[in-house]
Amino acid sequence: MSLKQLVALVTRRITLAATLGLLSLPSASCMAGHYTNFIVSVYGVGRGANPDRWANMTNQLPIDKVYIEVQRDRNMASDENLESAKKFYLDMGVKVAGGMALSASTAGGQFVSFCYTDPADREFIKGAAQRAARHFDEVIQDDFFFVTTKYDSDIAAKGNRTWTQFRLDLMRDAARNLLVGPAREVNPKVKMVIKFPNWYEHFQGLGYDLEQEPKIFDGIFTGAETRDPNITDQNLQAYESYLIIRYFENIAPGRNGGGWVDTGSLRYSDRFAEQLVDTVFAKAPEMLLFGGGSVTGQARAGDRAAWQEQHTSFDFNALQQSLQSAADSNAVVTWGRIAGDALTKADAFLGKMGNPIGVQCYKPFQSTGEDFLHDYLGMIGIPIDLYPYFPTNASLVLLTECAKFDPEIVGKIKAQLLAGKSVVITSGLLRALQDKGIEEIAEIQYSDHKVLAHEYSSLYGSGNGTALAAEKEQDVLFPEIFFLTNDSWALLRAMANGRGYPLLLLNHYGREGRFYVWTIPENFDDLYRMPPSAISTVKNYLMAGFPFRLDGPDHVALFAYDNHTCIVESYLPAACDVKVSTAPEFTQLRDLVTGAVTPVQPPPADSGFGRGRGRGPQAGERRAAFNIHLLPHSYSAFIAEK
Repeated sequence: MSLKQLVALVTRRITLAATLGLLSLPSASCMAGHYTNFIVSVYGVGRGANPDRWANMTNQLPIDKVYIEVQRDRNMASDENLESAKKFYLDMGVKVAGGMALSASTAGGQFVSFCYTDPADREFIKGAAQRAARHFDEVIQDDFFFVTTKYDSDIAAKGNRTWTQFRLDLMRDAARNLLVGPAREVNPKVKMVIKFPNWYEHFQGLGYDLEQEPKIFDGIFTGAETRDPNITDQNLQAYESYLIIRYFENIAPGRNGGGWVDTGSLRYSDRFAEQLVDTVFAKAPEMLLFGGGSVTGQARAGDRAAWQEQHTSFDFNALQQSLQSAADSNAVVTWGRIAGDALTKADAFLGKMGNPIGVQCYKPFQSTGEDFLHDYLGMIGIPIDLYPYFPTNASLVLLTECAKFDPEIVGKIKAQLLAGKSVVITSGLLRALQDKGIEEIAEIQYSDHKVLAHEYSSLYGSGNGTALAAEKEQDVLFPEIFFLTNDSWALLRAMANGRGYPLLLLNHYGREGRFYVWTIPENFDDLYRMPPSAISTVKNYLMAGFPFRLDGPDHVALFAYDNHTCIVESYLPAACDVKVSTAPEFTQLRDLVTGAVTPVQPPPADSGFGRGRGRGPQAGERRAAFNIHLLPHSYSAFIAEK
């Protein structure tokens, strides 16, 4: 088949697909290689030109850019194959870049890295980088640029350093002297990009360096694959596909190239679509699918019987029916068709959303502690904006245990409070800072005692507490926090056999500073077992004054933007009702997809908005409330209007 014939074939297939209405495939402008708000790319499309394979891929999904892999598992592509593949894709009218996967092998499902203290391995890596740079002006490192070996040469080179410090030093050297430096020797204009994976809490232990490597490389890329939270190693929550994009953007502003998603470990097809849309909801400029199988592989509906008959944001049944009614009766639902459907729908309104915003949180470089807790908070409707530095401009800062890695953290908390601002710390950080200066702010202590509770009450100051609605009666295990009555005040309590235990404590520091301690369940998943009314009590203080607020069940996320727009997304298997609230001057929410208007609800008699007696620092905050109905595994985008 000639190139001209191939182009004609691809054009006919795409035109036919659009004519048959294959459920919102991209518009003509997108098919030409241009979505409005992002580009779509595929990694590892093959080292050789394969016209039939390319026609099959682009029949499933319009592709703007391809990454041609130079090396994986010590298998190096030849110069001839790389040039042939590069010419082929350029002739197809798409952008091309090179890719490298520095995995030496896989043993029993466990990744084995190159040995960066082995001279032979170092020369191989350098040669691979130079070969890639000779053929491409952009080269991305797949997320295997870490080290797992503890060979004799590693042990000898480590000396008295910790494994973490040794590996950070080792991989900084490798980045400069095995990848970036050698690549620029053969191609001074090459852009070297490092793609970081999704397990960001543990990077430093394997040599990944979020502090230095974004400065060494010309750009970074983000692993946004969250897959399934129950069957995978880190139990990653769906919200991370959004949060990690924002976190890396705050690490390297304007240099975070995009998000990377694959089809691994999915129990139902909606999870693939959710990963994609959550990535672009975070304003990732590029959506990259790993491997040709992420486009042409046949997709399975999976375990979605509970919602398969409902017209959800991604509707597998509708997509399948549209294909079966098309002229090509043999067409099947592929991952590429799912991606095209999900991304096109998101692209239609994404340009109306402003800059993402959230509750500002601080995670120092190379830190661990209460791992991935921020993702769980996103799943209970608290939008998170994660920074690698202390956000002194924020009126409220949320600090989890990982902040203990900043040796000056107590001083920074004091400065924030003395400036009349608020700081919320978790019980994990309280424990870490015990006897390390936190008692100079408040004499609140983390104890070894535990309490099992399923009842809750809210209150402010002296007097009687208000029992919260027991929407859920599941036991949750909390650590017990000790405090001094009248010095600190419990705003939320867990109740066990008639005794209350503080879950949110308030202490005043300076004239206006407010210091809160939030007691986190021993198992983070138990945040989902707490009743929504208890979580709403925390939000009363954590999100006071925030432009949007979400109250309702767990596994519903809020994505907020700075131009009075937001997205509300449910990951639940059943329909749910939520309350979205805004500043009081707004009178309606307009759906940015359907145009439907949701009017404001009449204000409740108690202006405390869920505070029982309507007392406390935030009791006077007036909000305009809107009731929203969400289908399972679906989202809605809104703009607040006056």
